Amino acid sequence: MKEASPAKAYALHVGVIVLLFALSFVLPEYHHGLLARIMVLAVFAMGYNMLFGYVGLLSLGHAMFFSAGLYGAGLAVIHLGWSVPAAFAAGLACGALLALVIGLLALRTSGVAFMIVTMMFAQVFYLIILYLAAWTGGDQGLVVPQSARVLVLGSTSLGLTNPTVRYMSALVLFSIVLLMTLAVVRSRYGRVLVAIRENEERTKMLGYDTFSNKLAAVVVSGTICAASGAAYALLFGYVGSTFASVQYSILPLLWVLLGGAATTLGPLIGTLFMYYVVDITSGYTSAYLLIVGIALILLVLFFPKGILGTIRQRWLGWLP
Repeated sequence: MKEASPAKAYALHVGVIVLLFALSFVLPEYHHGLLARIMVLAVFAMGYNMLFGYVGLLSLGHAMFFSAGLYGAGLAVIHLGWSVPAAFAAGLACGALLALVIGLLALRTSGVAFMIVTMMFAQVFYLIILYLAAWTGGDQGLVVPQSARVLVLGSTSLGLTNPTVRYMSALVLFSIVLLMTLAVVRSRYGRVLVAIRENEERTKMLGYDTFSNKLAAVVVSGTICAASGAAYALLFGYVGSTFASVQYSILPLLWVLLGGAATTLGPLIGTLFMYYVVDITSGYTSAYLLIVGIALILLVLFFPKGILGTIRQRWLGWLP
């Protein structure tokens, strides 16, 4: 596979960011809000892709990292009255710390056992949220007050309930994570992760500490997912236990598989595709899940490595 020059790879990603910026001025109100939500959840998928796509570790527990950021930011605002930046930092810290602890325990296993262990931890986290209903809101969740969702920059106050501010905030987060992901996967560390995915024993023989590298990948992945969760709480004003369920660990896996695992733009494409297929088909029939299922089967048949992954394999081998 031919690798793109750094300038070419970064130009492609900057072009995608510029396109998303331009769309904010032309999209109708409904799609404007939907795309903001998609960008935040694409960050969640990018975090998942870091571990699944580049390290080859299949996790069913990433919903707990997303929810750690979600509740870390949301509860900091609701119960502690923290500002938006402080609450976002709290969400990141919660996700990073949780990822470190889970990584130290779960990486003692591998393969199917790793998947099961992460799912068990996620279920425990979900039950803790329900148990602490007095603080978390339990099944019903909590609404973050609009008055608290204000970003103060010097003498300027930006309300995150404003559609334009919300869209631009989502775009800033998406852009930072996208370019950071590209830098990581093109670095020496990123190549070590791919080597671990392809042949961990050989990577050990070359002198690399595979456990430490995988642990770092878990922490980076969990922190990115937590950033998505914290942004979701602050931008859309809701924290709920549904986001900690196993379903929300399966969704980023689905988005990554659809867009293309181990591709930097695949998570965005997969999230965008899935959201709009569901949105469009549900407007025509109550049996939209049947249509979605057929669409997914056709996609797997004709794009076995995901949309971007198959395009890279067949036509554009330089795509990162």
